[in-house]
Amino acid sequence: MTQIDAKQVHSVLGRHQLADGYSFVLDLERSHGSWLVDGVTGKEYLDMFTCFASWPIGYNHPMMREEAFSKRLLTAAENNPANSDLYTGMMAEFVEAFATKVTPEGYDHHFWVAGGSLAVENAMKAAFDWKAHKLGLKEDGEEVDLVVLHFKQAFHGRSGYTMSVTNTDPNKVALFPKFQWPRVSNPYCEFDNDGNISNDVAAAEAVTMAEIDAAFECYADRIACILIEPMQGEGGDRHFRAEFLRELRRVADEREAMLIFDEVQTGFYGSGKPWLWQHLGVAPDIVCFSKKSQVGGIYANSRIDEVEDNVFAKSSRINSTWGGNLVDMVRCQRFIEIIEQEQLADNIHARGEQLLKGLRSIAKDTNAFSDVRGIGSLIAFTMETGELRDKAVAAFQERGVLALTSGEDSVRFRMPLVITAAEVDGALERIADAL
Repeated sequence: MTQIDAKQVHSVLGRHQLADGYSFVLDLERSHGSWLVDGVTGKEYLDMFTCFASWPIGYNHPMMREEAFSKRLLTAAENNPANSDLYTGMMAEFVEAFATKVTPEGYDHHFWVAGGSLAVENAMKAAFDWKAHKLGLKEDGEEVDLVVLHFKQAFHGRSGYTMSVTNTDPNKVALFPKFQWPRVSNPYCEFDNDGNISNDVAAAEAVTMAEIDAAFECYADRIACILIEPMQGEGGDRHFRAEFLRELRRVADEREAMLIFDEVQTGFYGSGKPWLWQHLGVAPDIVCFSKKSQVGGIYANSRIDEVEDNVFAKSSRINSTWGGNLVDMVRCQRFIEIIEQEQLADNIHARGEQLLKGLRSIAKDTNAFSDVRGIGSLIAFTMETGELRDKAVAAFQERGVLALTSGEDSVRFRMPLVITAAEVDGALERIADAL
């Protein structure tokens, strides 16, 4: 097998595709724990972006390299069964682990697919099907123009349905045909340097609820679901109060709409619990996941069973050839074992508190940024302008810390669950030096 030298990676890729990603080359063999190694220079970077929040347990974790697991992973990789209809013991073991250790009690329906966009899209399809049956429509009858109520500054993906509800960077959806579905304001919280909510979020929530009421009046019974990220990621790391989510729960119940939480970015222990919504105490009907879980999909509660022939009961209403990927399932099951054995949920919750405290201290001392916010691995702050933010992210990278942009003027960190207290302290030193 031909091996391409790390120094030629960008030029080779550039001949065949757009290759405008990071300037360094990931060395998968030398990267370790929370540290990503550049295959060209050997420089190490503290990975606080984790492949856009999708790689939770660091590089070359010892439990990922145990012989028995490596053999199991290779067996799955040498084959690629159609998991939707051709079942294996490996798949059953993964599903049992996910459903009993990660999925909250009361959510007995699962669906597996590759990628976050398709997870969200199939959640919408489940809601469309449920609502259509609620309206007494027949599958061979006239189609109904059902819609999704969603929020400003939302990112839900780039597939057919999801482009209609994504509205962060216009470059990602512009010129593509989209549905004109109802979009309402996102009443997010802002925080002072002591972590208290500093804006009149209750007033903003009242405005949004009025917009929601108007949307239901306008669309009558055509709104199939309310779709929201319990924390908006790409849109600016926007947090919502539990009080607001409870209002969405009330409206969904009263208006016969599904309440869908998109936890593609926040789910699978990113917040210190399996799901961010568990911190907020407001239970949705359907949850979408992917990224850190490796396997995309949805889980749903018994509300879907109000329709007898729902998508989890009727064959092929939602489906895909591979039904996820068996390699991803085997890897996810191993992640669950590692997270439980090493108590990584507790660790990342503590490290998040540590990073928040340190960033707020820097903000007080320097006034370089404000609105420090987050939980667990999901931490962000806001700078005065987008230009300053971009310069800060570049300065962090120069000092060996990888971070991400968020929204128009925010920096977001997506820490690995294995990050240590010493590594967080080191990150804070480099961040302070850069600013």
